[in-house]
Amino acid sequence: MPEIANSGPDFKSKLPDVGTTIFTVMSRRAAELGAVNVGQGFPDYPVDPELAACVTDAVAAGFNQYAPMEGEVALRTEIATKIAAAGGRNVDPESEITVSCGGTEAIYSAIQAVVGQGDEAIVFDPAYDVYDPAIRLAGGRCIHIPLLPPDFRIDWDRVRACVSPRTRLVIINNPHNPACTVASATDLDRLADIVASRPSGQAITVIADEVYEHVQYDGRVHRSVVDHPVLRDRSFAVFSFGKTLHITGWRVGYCVAPPALTRELRKVHQFNAFSIVAPLQAAIRLYLQRRPDAWRAVAGFFGAKRDLLLARLADSGLTLPPAQGTYFQLADYSNVADCSDVEFTERLINDAGVAVIPLSPFYRDPPPGMRVVRLCVAKRDETLIEAAARITAYAQGRAGARVRA
Repeated sequence: MPEIANSGPDFKSKLPDVGTTIFTVMSRRAAELGAVNVGQGFPDYPVDPELAACVTDAVAAGFNQYAPMEGEVALRTEIATKIAAAGGRNVDPESEITVSCGGTEAIYSAIQAVVGQGDEAIVFDPAYDVYDPAIRLAGGRCIHIPLLPPDFRIDWDRVRACVSPRTRLVIINNPHNPACTVASATDLDRLADIVASRPSGQAITVIADEVYEHVQYDGRVHRSVVDHPVLRDRSFAVFSFGKTLHITGWRVGYCVAPPALTRELRKVHQFNAFSIVAPLQAAIRLYLQRRPDAWRAVAGFFGAKRDLLLARLADSGLTLPPAQGTYFQLADYSNVADCSDVEFTERLINDAGVAVIPLSPFYRDPPPGMRVVRLCVAKRDETLIEAAARITAYAQGRAGARVRA
């Protein structure tokens, strides 16, 4: 479980139950133990040398002082061009796009912009762990609706039943991390029916966390709120260059929203991050100009890694429903061990030398008996092969022990 620090007897924490995230805990332990880390979601391979060269070019060109609060104008123009090239609607770079410190800052700023004291916000568990604390810091109450294995699909009738006069926000994540599912057109239509049916004075805003927009497999097509005829006027859509260009450490994302919502977002953003690293914005813009179709290869790149991991784990005894999207893969270990997911991850890192992420920390109330962990495929092939070999040997060893017993 996440580590919770003692804040001291004279300090009243705003988030007394929040500690170090499970990602940090597992990555720290992997480093300490020399384990293969397929837990935290970051690539372990180098960036495109051409993209790296763009940083040098940007610095040499003088992009070393504050960028505009809204984001470099030319980068926002390239983002609008990319959205249109991907089949989306025309977006105004001046009034509808804001460059943010990764997707996380855009999500946080959007929550602070629309959630007030006593408001309610609906999230779907397993949920990215920034949602709930950000809602609480805004004075709101988080309503958690669980997605249940093995399908992890949204029960829209339950969502409608959870909507109250205090509901001001719904957060969806599509493709969904860590469930690895992709929302359908019907899902967006059901969401639109709910938010559009609100009476005057009880409007519901949507935050769509779409950072894995291009990481969808087996011919699936991304359905964005940006293009939905009802949701686009009520939604913040959040994206990340970190996921698309394999640069999670650059912390450059962006938010697309209608002008009225963008104005509210920027009111918070200017007093939060204010301005994002200028040479990195310029470097991404240069790269998009030189390689305008670079994002088109992302699904195939990660799809091949997903398939490699699935093939290498075929004899592990794990149940592995192929991920529909994101650069993660879920594994049900029910046939390998009968213990909690937290305990199973402890066994794997200690006995097999592999770090993975348990699913239960992503829930407020984890489903009883859930036996699922998450693996990241955004790794070198050698990393995935070694992790799969260690997991398979561990699982087969346990099966052999049971037979001998």
